[in-house]
Amino acid sequence: MSDDVQRTVLDCGRRARAAARALVRATTTEKNRALDAIAAALESSRPGIHSANHEDVLRSKQSGLAPAMVDRLTLTEKRFEAMVQGVRDVAALSDPVGEIIREWTRPNGLRIIKRRFPIGVVGIIFESRPNVTCDAAVLCLKTGNATLLRGGKEAFLSNRAIVTAMAAGLTSAGLPADSIQLIPTTDREAVRHMCEMDQFLDVIVPRGGPELIQAVVRNARMPVIKHYKGVCHVYIDRAADLAMAERIAINAKCQRPAVCNAMETLLVDAAIAPDFLPLISARLAEKGVELRGCARSRELVASMKPATENDWFEEYNDLILSVRIVDGIAAAIDHIEQYGSRHSDAIVTRDQSAARRFLEEVDSATVYWNASTRFTDGGEFGMGAEIGISTDKLHARGPMALEELTTYKYQIIGSGQIRE
Repeated sequence: MSDDVQRTVLDCGRRARAAARALVRATTTEKNRALDAIAAALESSRPGIHSANHEDVLRSKQSGLAPAMVDRLTLTEKRFEAMVQGVRDVAALSDPVGEIIREWTRPNGLRIIKRRFPIGVVGIIFESRPNVTCDAAVLCLKTGNATLLRGGKEAFLSNRAIVTAMAAGLTSAGLPADSIQLIPTTDREAVRHMCEMDQFLDVIVPRGGPELIQAVVRNARMPVIKHYKGVCHVYIDRAADLAMAERIAINAKCQRPAVCNAMETLLVDAAIAPDFLPLISARLAEKGVELRGCARSRELVASMKPATENDWFEEYNDLILSVRIVDGIAAAIDHIEQYGSRHSDAIVTRDQSAARRFLEEVDSATVYWNASTRFTDGGEFGMGAEIGISTDKLHARGPMALEELTTYKYQIIGSGQIRE
């Protein structure tokens, strides 16, 4: 069975490499035409995609998948419309391919141009959300990259229906259908074989739980851009506007708790904890949030469950929140440094010096002052769709959109120069 899976994965990789060679010649107009065709194909395939998604959701509920994860899996009409609109939005974005990053001329007359180009073949391994299938693929297409996708088994039917529609759109627009492929098996061995396929894959992007990401990092023979868990913090400073702090905390935790930019730990300055913590705890309880607090927090709100050491590391993806009272901004930053995942963290304060310190010292991909962590998103940043949120520092950090899906090369133009 493993040999069969390996042959399947290698065949996908071989076809993706051939497609990438064709895509590098595609003009912006041709790529945009293909994106418009993909949007139209998704629209015409809507009944089949919804039917496939319904079956995935039903199976997942029967297998006991957590409600928050079922929510991530469900492709509602609103999410479907957003997915299709996302394709059209990417078509409307500027194409970074061919952009000159820098150019200069040497004293000997050599002209050196540093220019953006496609990476080649991008492997993406992800879980649950079927709209990721579309978002990732269209971003790669816009930047001239072929995409090899491996989704989770819980979304297999949904992903297959989406990719089938996208391939039809590519074909109608005259670009290779193999530019966007889904690994056609849910066998876990497929992940390992993708990681070992450095002759075809130029980079691999894992999105999912810690076990998946660690497995990819352990086995990958090509560069990995990690989209690690989101243990996001909101720190309520002693100089915060408490009404603003309440709105931000409620939004960061409750607006959509199953996503990576939702708040998982609330840090409250000891100076305002007696006033703020009972208030925010009552509001969060109204929203159905289970609170797990430190000893000092539980002295103020007795209904909180005790937080364990593991809770501070936890990405709940659910209506559960860890709460800790800290002695000022230095303690808040120390906590984030020890327990955070370098994703998204926020401070609420009217103190500009405290805000600047937080923005400069918290070592995360996105850092907020008086705003919800829920804005960590390529669309909210004006980048269009995104592949995900990179918690790495190289080669991409934060929302990974079009520019992050390009590399560069130097083009040197001479007039017969030789090196003496």
